[in-house]
Amino acid sequence: MKTVNALLLLLVFNIGFTQQKFNKSEAEKFQKKLNAEYADPKTSPLMDEDLKTFKSLDFFPISATYFVNATLVKAKGGKVFVMKTSGTRTPKYIKYGTLNFKINGKPFQLAVYQSLDLIVQEKYKNHLFLPFSDLTTGKQSYIGGRYIDLEIPKGNTIAIDFNQAYNPYCAYNYKYSCPLVPLENDLKIEIKAGVKTFH
Repeated sequence: MKTVNALLLLLVFNIGFTQQKFNKSEAEKFQKKLNAEYADPKTSPLMDEDLKTFKSLDFFPISATYFVNATLVKAKGGKVFVMKTSGTRTPKYIKYGTLNFKINGKPFQLAVYQSLDLIVQEKYKNHLFLPFSDLTTGKQSYIGGRYIDLEIPKGNTIAIDFNQAYNPYCAYNYKYSCPLVPLENDLKIEIKAGVKTFH
């Protein structure tokens, strides 16, 4: 009986600390899918004049350095708040938790959020929203910061692939209203991964 209990505890421990490995092909698929979406008039956020000449978004080189396994610390009693946007929208979010990780041996953390509008939809009920800014923001990358889409993990670790960071739609078209990156999600490091600034 003790052996069975020990095995169960070990299984639970391993589930909580599952480490995912960097897969370059996943980042390449992301880039290809994003380019296809932006090239299609039905799904593209680009303005008409940009769509006519669009070939590809500009990406940083794919790098394993910016793929991390983060520890998720869930927020307790997350309060609903209105996330500021670039327009007049007032979307409501809750802070789901904090992600702790290291890049080049240095510790960092980011808050991750849930949209109250999205979690009521079956398709997005496990969706997590990760907006961030970094030392490339306003230089090589979009001045308004970038986003990463995540899913609620089964355990307490979650892989973050900054190679799959993308710009909000308002980076391409003034007609969109996009969530602004909260101050707590400003990283003091250059994240040279993902989509670069447009034009």
